[in-house]
Formats: sequence, structure tokens, C-alpha cells
Amino acid sequence: MTGTQSPSATRAPALRIGPIALEAPVVLAPMAGITNTAFRRLCREHGAGLYVAEMVTSRALVERGEETFRLLSHHESETPRSVQLYGVDPATVERAVQIIVDEDRADHIDLNFGCPVPKVTRRGGGSALPWKHELFRAIVERAVRAAGDVPLTVKMRKGIDDDHLTYLEAGRTAEAAGVAAVALHGRTAAQHYSGTADWDAIARLKEAVTTVPVLGNGDIWQAEDAVRMMDATGCDGVVVGRGCLGRPWLFGDLVAAFEGREERFRPSLHEVFAVFRRHAELLVEFFGDEDRACRDIRKHVAWYGKGYPMGGDVRRALAAVSSLAEIDELVATLPDAPYDAAGVEGQRGRAGSPKRPALPDGWLDSPELTPAQRAALIEDESDTRGG
Repeated sequence: MTGTQSPSATRAPALRIGPIALEAPVVLAPMAGITNTAFRRLCREHGAGLYVAEMVTSRALVERGEETFRLLSHHESETPRSVQLYGVDPATVERAVQIIVDEDRADHIDLNFGCPVPKVTRRGGGSALPWKHELFRAIVERAVRAAGDVPLTVKMRKGIDDDHLTYLEAGRTAEAAGVAAVALHGRTAAQHYSGTADWDAIARLKEAVTTVPVLGNGDIWQAEDAVRMMDATGCDGVVVGRGCLGRPWLFGDLVAAFEGREERFRPSLHEVFAVFRRHAELLVEFFGDEDRACRDIRKHVAWYGKGYPMGGDVRRALAAVSSLAEIDELVATLPDAPYDAAGVEGQRGRAGSPKRPALPDGWLDSPELTPAQRAALIEDESDTRGG
């Protein structure tokens, strides 16, 4: 571990989300296929914050889908427990929240209004939904009532595109409904993950929402980015997504940065793949199946190895492993290459390019929900495959 220059800010104030006091103003963004119990535990071993489970659909939860409840599960070491719900029907979302509360399955619930994935937005969900103002209001108000003493938050994007921005009105609506915090990814649905996150929008939301914490999300690749975001926007905390892919120790760096300490984890290749091995081990525990765990860890190889001279043959072999023993054998052949900031740091995950959002027919004609659109939403809600 080596030191780098200390960030300009010293120590961030404690972040409270309802009754939950966090040691660091940091939230792990839920990412499909990534933020399962194994990855959350790994991140928690390196730092502090709130670690959110993968998004689940409210209908699948209400219908008690086996996979949905597995995704909702938390290891006994995880506290506070945080889950994220997606839904487009106020009644179904309300019932899903009530199940979580009645069965004591979480200490914090987040509602997803930020997903830009076509199979979600074409149903009117995710980042498409806040455009329908009254539908958004109804979902949030009913979910807050059902949550009771369990803090409920919302995560959203700026809007559908630059001509259909919704974040300021949605933020004020959520605040009035009684949410415990509002998080904003500084991109529109049309941007997907391309371009640069609009931190100025986060600052404007912070000015508009004054009674609950505002969290910023977008382009936090290392700890110094988080400090800069909070300095620039005045936001109360940060939400970290793609920046921690293959780098769960980022959460330790974030704690150090917010405490004004110079320490940063700058791992050698051997140290990186010791963490990779730990990740695989936790996946075996989560799935209860070594073969399935190894199939899952394969997609993480490129992220862990980013910027290190591993060699193509070893990379390909690690991306096809079928056992922990095989991982051990391959890792033993790796050189102990030092950390190379130029290669390792910076953007992770696919940025893609701007694209026209997939939306229900006539969705942008009016912020009001038509009877036909309402009927279609309820029908789509019955699809338990999620997004």
C-alpha cells in the first residue's frame, strides 16, 4: 500500500439515511449479475458504506419467485441490509415493500427509477417512469407508507433525454412523499453510460431538495473523484457503480479519502488475484455450487486484470475456469507485476454510445398516463423476468 496526495476535502460529514448512520458517505450501486451477496461481502471487507443488493421486480417478489428471494438474501455479517425494487404498478410495489417489511428482509429499500435498459424502459419502467408524474408520485407515496419505519429511497436519472428532463420535479415529489434520500445519476436514459456525467445536475438537485440527503452518481473511478464530486456539487454522499468492478478495495480508498488520509491500495498483480480468489470462494458459498460459482467469476477476469501484464493465454484460461483448484494453479503462474496507475485507473465497464430509449407507444406525448397505457403497465408488471 502506497500513499498518494491527500484530497482537498478532509472528512465528510456522517451520512444518515433515515435511522441508518453510515461510517462513510458511500453507497454501492446495485448492478445486475454483480452485486450479489458474495460481491457485497467482498466490498464490505475492504471498506464501509451501504451495499445494495441486485434489483428485483416487485411482481416477482409478490409472487414469491425462488430466484427473487435468493437475490434478496443477505449473509449474517451484512448490516445494514439493503435491497432495490423495480416496479411500474403502485399497488404491486406497495405489496412488495410490505412483504419486505413484514418478513424483516431489509433495513433499507431503494426504488429504481434510473435503469436505462431497453427491456425495462419499453415497459415504462426505470428511467422512463418519472416522465409520468402522477404515476411516479403514486408509487413513491404508497411505497413510503408501506415501508413505515424502514427508510425508503429513490435512485433516478436526469430524464429520458435532454428534451424530457424529470429529475428536479421527481426529486421534489419524492422529498414531499417522505423518502429518506434521493440519488441521481447525472446522465439521461438516452446517454445510457456514454459521455460524461453531468455533475452540475447533481448540484441543482441538491439546491432543490433540502430536507433529505442527495447522493451523486456517475464517473467515480477512484476515491479522489468522489471527493471532487462532493466538493463540486454539495451532495451528501456518492453512489459507486462501475468504478468498483474488479476493484472492491475502492471502498477502502474512499474511506481513507473522506477521512483525509493519504493511504490508497495500490495492489500488485498477485494481490489483485488474491482478492479474485477470495471473490470466487465467496461465490461458492453463495451459490452452494463450485461449478456455478466459477462460471460466474469468469466475467470478472477482465476487470480484475485491467492494466496488468497477464498474457493472453492466462487471461483466456482464467475466463474458462471450472474449479477453485484451477484458479489456484493459474494464479500461481502470474508474474508479480506492480501497480500501474495509467493502465489500471480510469473508466471501467462498457460506456457504449447514446441511443434512442425504447419506450411504450405514445409515452412522450404527455406526462399524463392514459387509460390504455395504465392497462399495459399492469399487464407488463405480471412479467416476473425482471430487468
